Amino acid sequence: MTPNCKTGMIWFKNMGLHELEFLHMVCYKTSVSCCDVARLFYGYQMIYSVVLSEGGLPMCKTSSEYSADFDRALEIGRPPNVAKRFPNSKALIVSGKVIDRAMLSKGNAVALAANGRNSFVIRGVLRAAQRANAAVIIEIAKSEGGSKAYCAVNYWNMALLVDSICNELGLTVPVAIHADHYGIKNANDISLAKVEIPTMFEAGITSIAIDASHLPDDKNLLANLEVNPYLPVWAGLETEVGEIKGKEGLSTVQEALFLIQGLNAHSIFPDWIALNNGTTHGIEASDQGIQVPLTAAIHEALQTYGVSGAQHGTSGNSSEKLREIVSETNTTKANVATALQMISWGLEVNDYGNAILDENGNFKKVQGKGVTEEIWGEIVAYAESKGYKVGDYKNLNLYFDTRLQSQPSEIRERMVQGVEDFAYSMIVNVLNSKDTAPLAVDAILKAGSFDLGPKASSIEDPAEWTESRIIERAKGLDTNKGPSGNFDD
Repeated sequence: MTPNCKTGMIWFKNMGLHELEFLHMVCYKTSVSCCDVARLFYGYQMIYSVVLSEGGLPMCKTSSEYSADFDRALEIGRPPNVAKRFPNSKALIVSGKVIDRAMLSKGNAVALAANGRNSFVIRGVLRAAQRANAAVIIEIAKSEGGSKAYCAVNYWNMALLVDSICNELGLTVPVAIHADHYGIKNANDISLAKVEIPTMFEAGITSIAIDASHLPDDKNLLANLEVNPYLPVWAGLETEVGEIKGKEGLSTVQEALFLIQGLNAHSIFPDWIALNNGTTHGIEASDQGIQVPLTAAIHEALQTYGVSGAQHGTSGNSSEKLREIVSETNTTKANVATALQMISWGLEVNDYGNAILDENGNFKKVQGKGVTEEIWGEIVAYAESKGYKVGDYKNLNLYFDTRLQSQPSEIRERMVQGVEDFAYSMIVNVLNSKDTAPLAVDAILKAGSFDLGPKASSIEDPAEWTESRIIERAKGLDTNKGPSGNFDD
């Protein structure tokens, strides 16, 4: 059975073989859930009784039953920082752990983690998630939304934007607010992290990626250990090994095990690990970046430690390559940033979001899409005055944000709609995370809490992972970090 038909053999056990094969074919060829297809052909009451008797998936509940579950999840599933920040909210903002568990529950499903470089992207992705009934992550990286940001959306206002939009539109899908790529490159960054990170959670962050991958392996692990006490235990946690820099400095099984085992020895259980598996941030020159066999091998080596994969640098990788990551690895989170920014502006992209350039290497603006042609002309002129290349256009987000917000409503709407349509297609046709919202709600109800706890337990000996032993162990790693430079998103 396909992932959409995960429990189809149980649900349709009283049906004839030919009927089951037909239902399976419909589910496989479309994005409709097996339960919905069954209702269409056999009537709601009969199938629903089968699902209930066999403990079927919650995606088959009636709308009133899901509404009751959603209300209960609102009561118990919002982390304390979110409940304090938004005491009267009806938005289900949850820990990143909840999103990860929903994807694992469905199987071969990956959550869209959208970098909200502007409010149009955030609104469009949230609308797409509601349309697809999918759990989703809204995130921003330190380079995009940290204290030296190039976007108007940042670590401290992102939750406010998400909460506002969810309440305005009456959305009923769980959303995690993720601080992506919280970069640590030196001792000063560690000191700053101890001050900044608590304020980010006060502002509504519910998940974080501690990215010390710029450092040698021992210092990466030690930085993670030093910063971890400043993170809530209930929060989603991502760690990273191998700085994202394309085909250079690829992550290895040995490096990944070193990081995860060292954290495990200190009772730290990341939900995700990000790798350098061949991708880059920004515009891809090739659609062959992701190395699926390498990713699968690393994930296989880490299975004992309950760590899912986080795929970075998805923009520009082919849809087929991303489907391979979904089906052949343990990935449950896929970051999409550049593609969503380009689409909101109305630039021509291919089916997987990579910008299409003209013969002179310039962006191609689509007439009647995204921003007005007048504003696009202003953006291009300003970029040229700064000497920006196409990869530098991301730096224009903050400078032009108020200009974009002041466009007529029909222009703002088409910016949002473009993002919504692309994100919906990604969720349904590529990432297979349609209908995961009820699974996220179910995870909360099953735990009876906003804190789902770790997926693993401590199995490593802390005595073998003291600071001195970590430094000594790291000397035995055979690694290649690739070229130096700025590879931030």
